[in-house]
Amino acid sequence: MDLLKESDLLRELGPLLSAEAAAEAPAAGVDAADLEQAVWVRLLERGPCTPDPTGRARWLRRAVRAEARRARRRTRREVPYAAASTPAAAAAEPEDALLHGEANRALRSAVARLPGRCPQLMGALLSPRDLTYREIAGELGISQGSLGPVRSRCLGCLRRMLAAEVEAPGLRGRER
Repeated sequence: MDLLKESDLLRELGPLLSAEAAAEAPAAGVDAADLEQAVWVRLLERGPCTPDPTGRARWLRRAVRAEARRARRRTRREVPYAAASTPAAAAAEPEDALLHGEANRALRSAVARLPGRCPQLMGALLSPRDLTYREIAGELGISQGSLGPVRSRCLGCLRRMLAAEVEAPGLRGRER
């Protein structure tokens, strides 16, 4: 598309696109400008299928509806983090901070009781420094390729240890 045709398309399809995006955006749960921008990108990437004006308008309406469907699917799949899952929000309530601290202490205590190299490996994995596998392997003096299997064995051991100590959660909504 040359510059003249692009400006003609902008003038011709701009008002229709704005109206269609404004109509579809609330149901899709997105901003009309975002929907409009997505359709412009699609138009520039692919171009309208037909050169006649009625065909372009039909293509534009279909593109807006397709982008709105895509946005609805994306919002269903993408789940925002809960506000309580952030450390700052957890510290806001004293009870939550206390429970979070107790859970961390119980986990660290169980990790310390693991056999062999597991306490060092799990300590490195739980480290706030967020070490890479290469850094952990260097610190522990083992090969990077063996970290995965060792980690798997350590987690299995930790899982069995904690299962014996912690009562399994009850059935939700059902009486025992």
